Amino acid sequence: MKVALASDHGGINLRKEIADLLTELGIEFQDFGCDCEDSVDYPDYALPVAKKVAEGEFDRGILICGTGIGMSIAANKVKGIRCALVHDTFSAKATRGHNNSNMLAMGERVIGAGLARDIAQIWLTTEFEEGRHANRIGKIADYETQL
Repeated sequence: MKVALASDHGGINLRKEIADLLTELGIEFQDFGCDCEDSVDYPDYALPVAKKVAEGEFDRGILICGTGIGMSIAANKVKGIRCALVHDTFSAKATRGHNNSNMLAMGERVIGAGLARDIAQIWLTTEFEEGRHANRIGKIADYETQL
């Protein structure tokens, strides 16, 4: 698995925690920044990472900002992306198992590092359950082809 990782200024510290987790798990990743505490625009980080995931350069992506909301909204504008905003472990498991999410968004100002690491690990290790869920994901993909 290859993961793309990015944050805006509001998610730098949590992004570093997730980078450490990816290293500990032996998961290949690339960090796309940002590397400053000055205010930056989250779409400048979310959109390029989402494109790379949608194009298959990366299997999954993790985005972090202050709340995770802006990053998830931006990422979900990219065709083929199913970015889930997650702040609890149950949703992390469900979004992979049922929604086959290919991107995860979290908020540094919403959750702590320990919970974020748990969420990311669950999300990274949970497989898509297929079955009835595949039909639902197919409907979303079909809709995207009509846009």
